[in-house]
Amino acid sequence: MKQKQLFLALVGLVALATVVYMFAGGDSERIYQEKISQERERQFKFLKFNEESPLSNEQKSKLDSLNCFPIDEMFKVRARLIPLQNKQTLEIAMSDGSQELYTKHSIAEFELEGSTHRLLLLQSKDEIDGKNFFLTFADATSGESTYGGGRYLNLRQDGMNSITIDFNLAYNPYCAYNPDFACPIPPKENILQIPINAGEKNYIE
Repeated sequence: MKQKQLFLALVGLVALATVVYMFAGGDSERIYQEKISQERERQFKFLKFNEESPLSNEQKSKLDSLNCFPIDEMFKVRARLIPLQNKQTLEIAMSDGSQELYTKHSIAEFELEGSTHRLLLLQSKDEIDGKNFFLTFADATSGESTYGGGRYLNLRQDGMNSITIDFNLAYNPYCAYNPDFACPIPPKENILQIPINAGEKNYIE
């Protein structure tokens, strides 16, 4: 009898733990979705209302929302940070044919779609915070569902030897909205062969 009671108690504990886990997981997912949605809303408001927006007044009047992929937490990855010993200066080609100088800082190595990928993290020459990085990348969606000149991410190191890369926050450069702007083009190190179906899509007027 005691064994049966013990068994039932254990079953009850497992069931309770499962329910708690399900609710906690759901709450965590909801919070994550809200966080990404809020950031997209912030970006939308900047484009729509800010004086520094690359959009013309006519474009602003027509903009109702950002054109984005559905939020997918699969595209939030944890990357191993591999600092480059020789932090060379890299001349990044700009969309207008000019060049801009960046520092080659680290390699971010991560797993996605069953394989390992590596991206070069850059720092602006005037960046004063050593934990802030700029990532410009292209992937298999570039020139199709996303802007052909690549997309951007602003990253911050959040681990001793690791960094979070959330492609759901990938955004278009100014030149995707207005060709009068000059924007950095992804270096060859940052051209992914897989599709990144996350973040901002092509701008459609």
